[in-house]
Amino acid sequence: MADVSITAANVIAGPNAVSNVGTAGVAITAGQVVALDTTTSTIRLCDVNSASAWQRLPLGIALNGAAAGQPVSYQTGGDITAGGTLITGAPYFASGTAGGIRPAADNTTGDYPALIGMAVSTSALRIQINAPGVII
Repeated sequence: MADVSITAANVIAGPNAVSNVGTAGVAITAGQVVALDTTTSTIRLCDVNSASAWQRLPLGIALNGAAAGQPVSYQTGGDITAGGTLITGAPYFASGTAGGIRPAADNTTGDYPALIGMAVSTSALRIQINAPGVII
């Protein structure tokens, strides 16, 4: 399998969305999984096989695109139209590709699996982040 192919223009917060805003530390595209860089207090891309512990801890999913230094909104809970095709009832995780979302089967040795949420339909994900910090 592979990361979910996201169309940024199709990423939409659901009516029960919980979201926040931060400053992008890198270029971010709507639909990417983001993390908080604890050194710079900026929002960057999550990467579950990164050497940096902060980068392995997802905050949520970006709701808009932003260049470094610009504001970026990200959803931390509730339902989101993910912008890609999902399998209803399947869990989805942050990827080892920075910012990506992937199915559980793609978690592999060297990753720190971080659950992003469960698909509630073929297009919507219920965000329920769980990142226990355990390496495979």
